[in-house]
Amino acid sequence: MPVHEITDPDDDRIADYRALTDVELRTRWEPPHGLFIAEGELVLRRALRAGYPARSYLVDAKRVDQLADLDTGYAPVYAATQDVLQRATGFHVHRGVLASFHRRPLPTADEVLAAARRVVLLEDVNNHTNLGAVFRGAAALGIDAVLLSPSCADPLYRRSVRVSMGEVFAMPYAKLDRWPEGLDQVREAGFTVLAMTPAPDAVPIQRLTPAQRERAALLLGAEGPGLTAAAQAASDVRVVLPMRRGVDSLNVAAAAAVAFWELGRDDPPFGGE
Repeated sequence: MPVHEITDPDDDRIADYRALTDVELRTRWEPPHGLFIAEGELVLRRALRAGYPARSYLVDAKRVDQLADLDTGYAPVYAATQDVLQRATGFHVHRGVLASFHRRPLPTADEVLAAARRVVLLEDVNNHTNLGAVFRGAAALGIDAVLLSPSCADPLYRRSVRVSMGEVFAMPYAKLDRWPEGLDQVREAGFTVLAMTPAPDAVPIQRLTPAQRERAALLLGAEGPGLTAAAQAASDVRVVLPMRRGVDSLNVAAAAAVAFWELGRDDPPFGGE
């Protein structure tokens, strides 16, 4: 595995990794250029396993051996000191390994729905940490796919990828271009749209009927504002996680995980990977 030493943080060969902490810059740069960044050895290996082609690798010079078993193909491997890495990326790369990958075309919502039994729908979830956590919970707790409203954050942004532990690569996802009209598309595919809300008149999620659970599309909104009135009106059933001790709601990722478990509690037992 040939390794190319980088001594200048402004070296054009590592332009993919520049200013990784600048969210606005990265979100303007990465999707239009068809790339995303994976941070950490576990995450980059999961990206490779999922079939994403690598563009390049950027590694702490002391950790090059971590990639010794990889078939890096035509993707160059760059190595630099921690000082150069920090000046180039804008943060201390404590995991020591970064990789730039080519994106793949997203499937259509119809394609994703056709292969799924249970899905999660996200409206305006634009916090990358929450988004990554929802993907990880969905992968672990029996959700087959994720559908995003047009204003949701990018699941392949570095922080989302890292928080999901690479599960964004394993979980099929697509965008609903029309919102909330796109919920009709979900319903036409045979799903019951379940809108999560803390409203006192919502149905406790554990009281859903077997028919409502059979092909569930769980709809969640952003942290704080929750679901819009239009999205709730376009749903089939409004559901709530019953709260105690005066707590009115949970973090969206935590609420999603509880709801995922409840919807799948009667599924046959299954193991890990």
